[in-house]
Amino acid sequence: MTNTLKLIASHDTSSGAKSQNIVELSNHADPATLSLQGVEQIRLNFPKFTDGRAFSQAYLLRRRLGFKGDLCATGDVLVDQLLQMKRCGFSSAVLRADQSMDHAQRQLGHFARYFQGDATNPQPLFTSEGASA
Repeated sequence: MTNTLKLIASHDTSSGAKSQNIVELSNHADPATLSLQGVEQIRLNFPKFTDGRAFSQAYLLRRRLGFKGDLCATGDVLVDQLLQMKRCGFSSAVLRADQSMDHAQRQLGHFARYFQGDATNPQPLFTSEGASA
C-alpha cells in the first residue's frame, strides 16, 4: 500500500471491477468482527461531515487488524477532511459532488511529512533517518 490518497469525483463512482471483493461497513459495525480474508476494498461511510466514526474504523482496520487493501471514504466527504483521512489509513476518497478536485489535490500537497506517526507510517519523524540521537 502506498501512502497516497486516490481522489474520485462523485460522478465517477462506477461499480468498479466485478471481480473485486468489496465490503461496505456500517458506521455502527465493529471492524474486528469483519472477516478480511479475500477482501480487496472496504467502503467506510461519512453520513455527514461531523460524523467521525469512519476515521476510527479506518485506523483500526489499518493498525490493529492489518488490512492492506483499499479503504475508501464515501458519503459526505469534504476537501477539509482529506489530510486526516490519509493519516487514518484511507487510500481512496469519493468527494462530495460540490467539492473541487483541484482544491483537493492542492490540499493533499501541503505536507510531505508529519512529526507524529499515523496509521500508515507509525514511526514519528524524529526516529527516521537523519534524525539526531
